[in-house]
Amino acid sequence: MQANIRNEIKNLSISERILLVEEIWDSIAKENGAFELTQSQKDELDRRSEAFRKNPQLGRSWEEIKSEFMQRR
Repeated sequence: MQANIRNEIKNLSISERILLVEEIWDSIAKENGAFELTQSQKDELDRRSEAFRKNPQLGRSWEEIKSEFMQRR
């Protein structure tokens, strides 16, 4: 990685760097296609989906979680 890119990244705020990492990860995932989940991961997703269907008021949106995380930084 070029030094000027590293310096630019270091000058970003923590929240901006997190967003950059998210964008990089999304681009990697898109280029490589979907990642295959293990059976235990699929089972856990099914369990969580069912729990949400039974009690949707207990869940939180990604925006709520992200906002809480960003405030702690």
